[in-house]
Amino acid sequence: MSKLSIIKEFWGFLKERKKWWLGPIVIFLLLLGALIIFTEGSALAPFIYALF
Repeated sequence: MSKLSIIKEFWGFLKERKKWWLGPIVIFLLLLGALIIFTEGSALAPFIYALF
């Protein structure tokens, strides 16, 4: 199963079940995860982890 098919399936679920409030939550979690991964080795890491 490719990553694209997972996104398409999730989009179909949102459309069919009318659960549009899940979209912003998933996007926020993905962005937060990317922020943590990309700042892991930088000087910003102690400040990012202090937020949590």
